[in-house]
Amino acid sequence: MRIAIIAVEGSLMSAITGLADLFWMTNQALRSPPAGLSSVLKNSGFTEFETVIVSADGKAQRDAQGRLIPVDAAFDDAGPCDAVLVTGMALGPDRLPPSSASLAPAARWINAHHQQGVLVGAACAGTFVLGEAGLLNSRRCTTTWWLHHVFKQRFPKALPTWGSAVEAQDRVVTTGGPLSWVDLALYVIGTLAGREVAKLTADMSVTDSLPLPQSVYAPRGFINNADPLLLETEQIIRHGKPGLTAVDLAKALNVSERTLHRRFKNLTNESPKELITRVRIETACVLLQVPGASVKQVALNCGYNEDTSFRRAFIQLTGMTPADYKRWAKGRASVGIDAGTIEG
Repeated sequence: MRIAIIAVEGSLMSAITGLADLFWMTNQALRSPPAGLSSVLKNSGFTEFETVIVSADGKAQRDAQGRLIPVDAAFDDAGPCDAVLVTGMALGPDRLPPSSASLAPAARWINAHHQQGVLVGAACAGTFVLGEAGLLNSRRCTTTWWLHHVFKQRFPKALPTWGSAVEAQDRVVTTGGPLSWVDLALYVIGTLAGREVAKLTADMSVTDSLPLPQSVYAPRGFINNADPLLLETEQIIRHGKPGLTAVDLAKALNVSERTLHRRFKNLTNESPKELITRVRIETACVLLQVPGASVKQVALNCGYNEDTSFRRAFIQLTGMTPADYKRWAKGRASVGIDAGTIEG
């Protein structure tokens, strides 16, 4: 299985070499696989992973800190690939990803491979390369949470899912966060070699094969600051009655249900019901960090009369139970990291 890793000026060295190392480590683990996995691999015909670092001209590229990234081949000399991946990169002076002109060669190359049926993927700001390639138009995707707003502005036809860790559709996979190349690698390994191999890689590297949503790290209400309608909606939901429905929300905002649905889909790719749930769970995350707060009382304060419905919604959006989140947030706070904020 041949994996091409794209290097452009400003790419993160750790992400490129980290990807190569993780595929290499998978090969090492598979040379002495667990008994059950050995027969699965034999029947699947899987071969080892081979990685090749590529750039447009085959020359070494400067990483975000000015160091040279070694490159194995030019785009034209890379040969057949089973997957093409692009990692995070440095932002420009305007704190935004590089312009389309600098990413155009990589975008064209990755698009050509996707048209040939190759799996393509991107992590962090690398998702902007897929956007420039037009591969995210009308497709679910994600990007680093703090780039979500500019991503939507630059690629209005894309369907970014707020706060998601991994999104995949039609052989296009995107992950969010500078270190999400690990999630990208595990997805590719699982797709090309099977879930058992991906689990083996995750266990060997002491990595969670089910990453938490990015939304648990973002400041509460971050996404709603994008538009006055979302800010007003958030206040209505937070102070509304427990049984607030999409119909009630439309009336409170003085718009039709149809208009509300269209506006929310355009702004956050959520339905009114999904947005109501998200705001309630975001509020719950804040309340659960208050010392002494009980899960049951937090559920009631956020509009849930039933513990089961609250627990179900909470798990769906955060990947944890309310009790687990409370412990997780307390653990982060104990080492100086507040849940939902960025340090430095």
